[in-house]
Amino acid sequence: MPRSAAATRRRILEAAYGLFRRQGFGRVSMDEIAAAARLTKRTLYHHFPSKDQLLSSVLEAQHELALQAFRSFGDKLAGSPEAIVEGMFRELAVWADRPRWAGSGFTRLVIELADLPGHPARVIARRHKAQLEACLAELLAGSGISQARDLARAVWLLSEGAISLILVHGDRGYSRAAAAAARTLVRSYRR
Repeated sequence: MPRSAAATRRRILEAAYGLFRRQGFGRVSMDEIAAAARLTKRTLYHHFPSKDQLLSSVLEAQHELALQAFRSFGDKLAGSPEAIVEGMFRELAVWADRPRWAGSGFTRLVIELADLPGHPARVIARRHKAQLEACLAELLAGSGISQARDLARAVWLLSEGAISLILVHGDRGYSRAAAAAARTLVRSYRR
């Protein structure tokens, strides 16, 4: 029975995402991706002519999933601005407690590609982070913050910093520290 191109493409994207997440973009070969997807390298190159194009497609697919997840997560974030940021950082601590947690794949890949400013994956990651920040701004605006975009940017910065330091130190306490800083910021935006 012939395989559907869409199913094969989805399998490649899932295999590549798993490998990129665990090992990083530079340390994964197309041979490893083909083996993980259980197909030939020829089939892999038929769907994705280059590793860079594959990475871009992986990030596009993950962007949609992550954006949907944040929006549904955002549905749980309600009430006062303090409650919103408290819930956000509480969920970060829960996320960071998962076995083999590796932080934000988008952030990790952009750091890995830091010397390639025009790489398509960096463009996708930039758009992804901007959309998540905009979602947070909408939540904060809905809670009565007039400068919601500015506050969202500051809170997002705390979130990214907490993620990075949790990865470096293995200490989820950075999420609590970021939440405390975010509450202070919220109070300053209420004045």
